[in-house]
This record gives sequence, C-alpha cells and structure tokens, in this order.
Amino acid sequence: MNRRKAELLVRASPLWGSNGMAFGPDGRLYVAQFLAGQISAVDLATGDVDVVVPPDGPLHSPDDLAFDSDGAMYVTDLVPGRVWRRGPTGDFTLVTGEITAPNGIACVGTRVFANEMIPGGRLLELSPAGGEPTVLTAGLAMGNAMQLGPDGQLYYPHMLTGEVFRIPLDGGEPELVAADVPDPVAVRFDRAGALLVLARGASGIVTRVDLAGTGDRSEIVSELNALDNAAFDADNRMFVSSYAHGGVAELAADGRTRQIVPRGLGGPFGVTIDLGGGVHVADHYRLTQPADRPDEDVTTTEQLTFVHGIAADGDLLHTTSQYGHVRTYDRRSGTVRTRADGLNRPLGIAVRADGTLLVAESGAGRIVAIDHDDQVSVLAEGLGRPVDVAVDAGRRCYVSDEQLAAVYRVEHGVPVLLADGLGTPQGITVHDGTMYVVETAHRRLLAIDLATGEVEVEAGSLPVAAAAGLTGPEPGLFIPPGLPGMPRPFAGIAATADGSLIIAANGDGSVLLLHPEEAAPGRSDRCARDA
Repeated sequence: MNRRKAELLVRASPLWGSNGMAFGPDGRLYVAQFLAGQISAVDLATGDVDVVVPPDGPLHSPDDLAFDSDGAMYVTDLVPGRVWRRGPTGDFTLVTGEITAPNGIACVGTRVFANEMIPGGRLLELSPAGGEPTVLTAGLAMGNAMQLGPDGQLYYPHMLTGEVFRIPLDGGEPELVAADVPDPVAVRFDRAGALLVLARGASGIVTRVDLAGTGDRSEIVSELNALDNAAFDADNRMFVSSYAHGGVAELAADGRTRQIVPRGLGGPFGVTIDLGGGVHVADHYRLTQPADRPDEDVTTTEQLTFVHGIAADGDLLHTTSQYGHVRTYDRRSGTVRTRADGLNRPLGIAVRADGTLLVAESGAGRIVAIDHDDQVSVLAEGLGRPVDVAVDAGRRCYVSDEQLAAVYRVEHGVPVLLADGLGTPQGITVHDGTMYVVETAHRRLLAIDLATGEVEVEAGSLPVAAAAGLTGPEPGLFIPPGLPGMPRPFAGIAATADGSLIIAANGDGSVLLLHPEEAAPGRSDRCARDA
C-alpha cells in the first residue's frame, strides 16, 4: 500500500553514465557504462537505448570497448583488471585478468591493444586466445582512450601530463605528438584523418591538431564538459559521451551540440534541502540540483569529484566521499574545505544544530563527529556497516546499519535498537516524531514511530538499488595503487517541513518527491526545510 503521491523531480537516466563508445557491425553506437556495470546500444536515428550486456553479466565496471574486423567486441573491465571478448553471438571469454586498471582499448583488424590507467602504466597487445600479453611500452602517465592513426601508428594520451604520444604497432620508442593539451582523456581521428583530443575537465574543450600540415591547433568549445569518449559515423559526424552526465550528444565543428540521448544522473547518492528549499543531490562526480521540470537536464552546482553523502547548512554543503574524505563546499565563494581525510568509507552525513558534523563511517562500523576546528571524535562504535545518520529536533542522533539490518538511536555513545529485521536499510530522515527509512532490499519506504517503535510500509516498488550493486557482486572500492574504484550504491532521503520526502532513486537514476497523501503536488511544497 502506498500512502504517498509520487512526483518526479529528476527523470530516470536513459544512459547511466557514458564512457567508451564504438560503432558496432549493426550500425548502432555501443556505449560502456562504468558506474552502471553494463553496455548499451544506441540507435542514433531514434535515440532509443537497448541494454546489450546487463549488470548481472560478467562485467563489473566496463570503461571502454572496441570491435575487431570479425565483429567481436572487446571490453576493458577497469576495477577487477580484466579484458573480455564478446563474440558476435554474445558469448563472453576472458582475454586477460592480469592488467591493472585497463582502460583504453583499440582493435586493428583482429589485433587487440589495451593500456593501463595508472601512473607508470603499460600499453600492451593482447592475445585474443588468452596468451601472455606483449608489452609495447611502459611509463604511461594514466592512459586512456586510444586509436590507430592514418599513419599506421597507435595514438594514446597521458592524462596526468597533458600529452599525446604515438607508437608503432609492433612496439618501439614512443614519440611525443602534442604537449600541453588540456585534460586529455581520449584520442580520436575523424574520417578525414584529423586528430581530436577530448578534455575530461569542466572546460568542454576538444583540441584539433593538424598532423598532416603545420601542426597547428584549434579548439572546439561547447557547453558540454566532463567528456569521456567520441566516435565518428560514416558521414563524419562526431558523437561524444560524458562520464559525469551520461547521455550521447552530437558535437559539430563550430561547437554546436545536439543531444541524442538525454543526460542524467550517474547515481544518485545522498540528497539534502537547503534553507531556501533548494534540493541538492550528491552524484559521484558532481553536486547537482533538479531543474524546473523533470525532463530538463539537472544543474551542475560544482564538478566536485567523488561525492556521496550530503547535508546542507545555510550556504554550506557538507559532503562525504567513500574514498575517505569529508569536505565542505561554500556555494557563495565556490571554495572547498577538507574537514577530514583518511576515514574508512564515510557515507551518510548530518549537521547538528551547533554545526557539528555527524558522519557514518561505514567501513569502520562507527559514527564520528567533526567539530568547527575539524577535530574528529568517535560518537558511537560497534556497529556493522552504518550507512546514514539523521538528527532530530532534540539533537538526538539516529543511524541505519545495512549489515545488521537495523536502525538505532545513539544514547550516551551507545546504539540503542529501534527496529531490526529490515532489508538493507540505507537512507534515513526524521520528521515530526517519525523516522523514514529507505529499505533497499525490499524497495520500500518504511515509517517508524519513534515513541512506540511501530513500523509501517509507507511506499513500495521504489526504483532503488541494494548495497551490493544494481545486481551481481560488488567490485572493489580501490584499484591498486590506491586509485578510486567503484563506490557502494546509496539511496539517500531528505524531508521537507510539510512531511514530503525526497528520495535518491539510484535504481533508475531518478529523484522522487513523495507527498503525504493529503498534500497536492506543487512546487511550493518543496520550498521548506525539515524542521
């Protein structure tokens, strides 16, 4: 039974992040989706998206893909360090599992090349039959998307140093092609043989290098940013992907864009509401706000890398990253202050009335407090895997624990059980004597009366994902040597003053506003902060 009227604040993501792209033998554009753990095919004429490899398949974190001349698709599975071959009939075979952070991949006929996205990484030729890889060169400063050039050499970027190199297919001394290239993430050639280098940063720049003539450069500048990859069709039209925004866009030489697949959220993770009623969403690669209409693109507040938990406090947005950080973003000045570092998978965050930050340190089984001077102290410990924290009007702290399948109130540093036997509880919020819990395993919203402990189902069939991933096993949080891997999904929740609830529906990439049954949906309902 649903006691809530649902309104869509942010539409579901048709492409849950978009990374490596390549045209397949069927003419469709195939897209690797790192955060979603799947591969989709896009019909560029209609914009229709078809999931070709679902997240319950062998892939964990596909980052790039390429097709050989026989129609086989090769995929780099970045976090577990594998490269896969998917045959024309859809059968998967493991090419190698001995690569660290494989990212860029290119096929030349039936030859397959891949590189490593780590400092000091390698560029290798792989044996499709599963033999020992051949090292073409080493010392890459974070490799990424690469392609065969018209001169028969392989071109690839060094992301850390802003350089592009080329090397013969049988190895040799790498040659510097271009230096001082802004944020190079992908090297691509158009049908005329021009070299284009995509920037991964906020600039949205694509650098064009004249290799055949003077070596002069020009730039394509558009409103697109966080670019990841590109592909050219038979008519030399350029299509680009974005690791942060998802979607697929056509990018013209003069910077004009046409969105083929709409952009969307890559998570979402935590949600919060500011004093003016503005909704803020933590979306892994950025801080965002919903647009006026759900079918419009969300607004990127700041391209702040790796944000998962979020709590508003005036003009401040306090955030956590599962990679160990707690940071405060000042919306007025645009500055970021690190409040804590080296924590063990911090996730949910709340702000007490005195300004103290309370953080669920998920990997350590405890709740920590961070004061105005950034001093970290332990508020409660002995938990399993705490996910979210909430504070009521009396400054009492509450916590959800997905491992222990329970929610607790912290009293004098001790977690006191409120309800157990829950199905992977994640996001929690407290409003008017009731705790609301996103129960991800059962895809439900629960209401717990804090006075009586009575538990009721408030809404069901929510598009949320459980903690182990969308389906399938969870990849690692880190990649050797300590680079970010895959974050654990987190379905956050926040409450408005009238009791409406905002949920990060990370099962389909949407954000939902759930009104009390007696409340009529309207924008004014959102402009209130949880009392």
